[in-house]
Amino acid sequence: MKITIIGGGPAGMYFAILMKKANAAHDITIYERNGPHDTFGWGVVFSGRTLANLREGDEVSHAAITRDFQAWDNVDVVHRDEKITIHGNSFSGIARLRLLNILQARCEQLGIAIKFHQEISEITQLRHECDLLVGADGVNSFLRQAFAANFKPDLSVRPNKYIWYGTHQLFHGLTLTFRETPAGVFAAHSYKFDKQTSTFIIECDSQTWANAGFQTMRDDEARAYLENVFARDLNGHSLLSNNSKWINFVLVKNANWTFENVVLLGDALHTAHFSIGSGTKLAMEDASALAESFKTTRTVPQALQEFETKRKPVIEDYQAAAGESMLWFENAKDFMHLSPIELAYALMTRSGRVDHETLRRRDPAFIEAYESAGGAV
Repeated sequence: MKITIIGGGPAGMYFAILMKKANAAHDITIYERNGPHDTFGWGVVFSGRTLANLREGDEVSHAAITRDFQAWDNVDVVHRDEKITIHGNSFSGIARLRLLNILQARCEQLGIAIKFHQEISEITQLRHECDLLVGADGVNSFLRQAFAANFKPDLSVRPNKYIWYGTHQLFHGLTLTFRETPAGVFAAHSYKFDKQTSTFIIECDSQTWANAGFQTMRDDEARAYLENVFARDLNGHSLLSNNSKWINFVLVKNANWTFENVVLLGDALHTAHFSIGSGTKLAMEDASALAESFKTTRTVPQALQEFETKRKPVIEDYQAAAGESMLWFENAKDFMHLSPIELAYALMTRSGRVDHETLRRRDPAFIEAYESAGGAV
């Protein structure tokens, strides 16, 4: 097949790798608007189950990715200067740029063409020149917009503001930190992704954002303000910017995932709130599911239909859980009256995917402490 992929992120490249491995005769081209060393954001997270899927899909890239992982099993919740730790959670972090470079190298090794600095403006002709056109071009997908009448996208801009920084303060585990200020409540999502750096995402509601005056602050002023809010947590380290800007999370859904020879993957197709750390995981698992559908079907439309039929219920389940988590953080101020251990319990059970008995199996000591403190089940 002649396969054209718009978007050189994890979803697009991993799909290309799996298809080229399945049949070296496939002619695969990836168009990427940025350069090979351009990326926005800092580290990304994988679960233990995702790693098993990556190993099965391509051992070469899996080995390279896991060599650079920072792994942990703890979630730490910081509230009123007290840290509550919950063990039994398998996660790993890696720099987003490092992940992209690993996948780029694997594509080159397999003979997959990646055309960097390529902005696609004419999509109809491109579609007719290939057997399969894949839109893996992110939350602001050009391909999705071009064929909106076919995909019927539903985009919901959420009210909270967030900004994605890095820091050299190392957080050894997924750390959720809450700071109450005169302006309102700020929440930080942080974890280390290499030996020197952590991701540090800061989130707040729109009223807190306005009260703090961010709408009139320069970038350096906003960074200094937030360094002061999280001074105890940063331990003297600065916040690092990589084109970091305040944005609103966009919840992406599509009524139709495919039409004729066109399909969407990753954030172009669906988003899940960053508080459950599943964006890159879901994108690469999309790629695996789509590649798998070509092993059991004869035609492109059949493969695309099978992909949508099998994968859509999985994504809907994730989006439902992520939606509960997103709503929790949008209303974080309503939970600040809780004690640190009560807040930690509320956080761990917020999405509905983890219940009391699951937590007991993961970390009996945490549940014992929670129950001893009079926590309600």
